[in-house]
Amino acid sequence: MPVTQEEIREHLRANVRVVVQVAGPGDGSPEVAWGDTFFYVRDHSGHPKKMPFVTIVTKDYEGFDTASNLDRGGLFRLNIDVGKEKFEALFGFEPRDLELYSDRFDVTSVSQLFPHPVYGASSWVSIINPGSEATDMVNSILEFSLERALERSRA
Repeated sequence: MPVTQEEIREHLRANVRVVVQVAGPGDGSPEVAWGDTFFYVRDHSGHPKKMPFVTIVTKDYEGFDTASNLDRGGLFRLNIDVGKEKFEALFGFEPRDLELYSDRFDVTSVSQLFPHPVYGASSWVSIINPGSEATDMVNSILEFSLERALERSRA
């Protein structure tokens, strides 16, 4: 069951249709993203889709995504695209209604699932440094997201 960044990478990389990119110099990614990980699925022609279905971010993005305060040291946030129905099943409301419920979530908490601080309304969920108590849940959500991404790539 994945818990560390590398375990998450290895877990998803086990599927041959998954492309794992750790952003860095020379790959065309912006410098602010260096060190962060992006997971894509290959489409029917073998090319990676343009949008990731999972990301791992290791720092705050000043002026854009700082709510989780990842710069506290040693933290990473796993972000997973789950779709509207799964989001509603996890939280009990539709993603479009997130603003009405956002005060329920501490987006700085460790090993607690919450709507993504920026992309929650687009059906993304997040967890900071998932602990061993969260591994089953994280694994289940990762598998769901992977299957969803694979299915969407076939369409």
